[in-house]
Amino acid sequence: MARKKAELVLMWMLFAVIPCAHAAGIPPQLQPLDHIVVVVNDDVITRHDLDTRLAVVVSQLKKQGTPLPEAAVLEKQILERMIGDMLQLQFAKETGLRVDDTQLDKALGRIAQQNKLASLAAFRAKIEQDGINFNKFREEIRAEILTTRLREREVDSKLVISDNEIENYLTSQSKLAGKGEELKLAHIMVVVPEQASAEKIQTFRHRAEQALAKLRGGASFAQVAAGYSDAQDALKGGELGWRPAERLPPLFAEPLLKLQPGEVSGILRSPNGFHIIKLQERRSKDSPVLITQTHARHILIKTSELVPENEAKNRLSEIKQRIDKGADFAEQAKLYSEDGSAAQGGDLSWLSPGETVPEFEGPMDALKVGQISGLVQSGFGWHLIQVLERRNTDVSAEQRKQQARNAIRTFRSDEAFQDWLRQLRDRAFIEYRTLNQ
Repeated sequence: MARKKAELVLMWMLFAVIPCAHAAGIPPQLQPLDHIVVVVNDDVITRHDLDTRLAVVVSQLKKQGTPLPEAAVLEKQILERMIGDMLQLQFAKETGLRVDDTQLDKALGRIAQQNKLASLAAFRAKIEQDGINFNKFREEIRAEILTTRLREREVDSKLVISDNEIENYLTSQSKLAGKGEELKLAHIMVVVPEQASAEKIQTFRHRAEQALAKLRGGASFAQVAAGYSDAQDALKGGELGWRPAERLPPLFAEPLLKLQPGEVSGILRSPNGFHIIKLQERRSKDSPVLITQTHARHILIKTSELVPENEAKNRLSEIKQRIDKGADFAEQAKLYSEDGSAAQGGDLSWLSPGETVPEFEGPMDALKVGQISGLVQSGFGWHLIQVLERRNTDVSAEQRKQQARNAIRTFRSDEAFQDWLRQLRDRAFIEYRTLNQ
């Protein structure tokens, strides 16, 4: 089926491109024809698609001042990312995950505000003034929201971090120097499949060694990251930003103790692959004395293959109507919520900043004490949120545990996502065609 569709798409392009060239006054025989580069299940990536994405990435790297990787290396990296993106969007569609126009317009409105533009219309004008097709930009934002929700649903929501892991993490961090410091880091990650043979592992290690050799030969870290790293931040120079020293996993923390700003580590091995870390800067940090915590409760109706978004939303809307008419929030949560907090009446206890996903935390933070939200969507489903209390509290042992939990979650989430994406690829039909025809 995928092959047949690919051939039909190719035939359509052959007929579509030639008349356009003729209309432009270019002899058809001199006009390069688009062709399929990769078949991904029932979809295709064409040479035009790849060239368009390459142009965007090259422009981005130039704006960042990043020297361009070798053309063939960059092209291969971009193509693999496009395949991964396409597989995620296909899976989202198959499992009923979608972003409707209303949600998309809200997201675009937030982007407009962040860019200090008064309205979505002004934002559109600015985008088009920069030579960007707004409708295409809009769909790219839709795709980004979809993949973020997909990751939250399929990966982040399934991570379980035990108390023993947290205690072991805190114990190991207490033995490390550098507490009270923040480190600005960048990294390169070469992913190794879970059941790779010894020969395959050596191949991936050789790729990491090539990257390290280029770095030691004077190539910029951002350039090598763009060409060799499998991490999601590769095209941003592998930038991890500022991280508290005590919240780094031991795999990174111990080698970093020996580095001076500007230096890179050797090759570090984790269960997920090979890593190279660059220490960009160090700085002292003043721990915040107080943080604002929110005591909240919620009702969650999950979306799934059996429960599409509209059905989940309608079910939660009915629950909200009952609460608005006087039904007890906690009782409704016990009866209908599909979260682990249901038995406690949806009580999430005290939440610190960054402890919940942004799609939940933003609406929660906007509520006044006692107020109940409208229907809120996240990667987990649809939520009804009520804020019970707020407080300013000292950074305590419990807070340090939560910071440790977040640090472990961040590290494990990246590994789990790469593993999930690898499994998605293993189940897919992917056929590579010749890049140049």
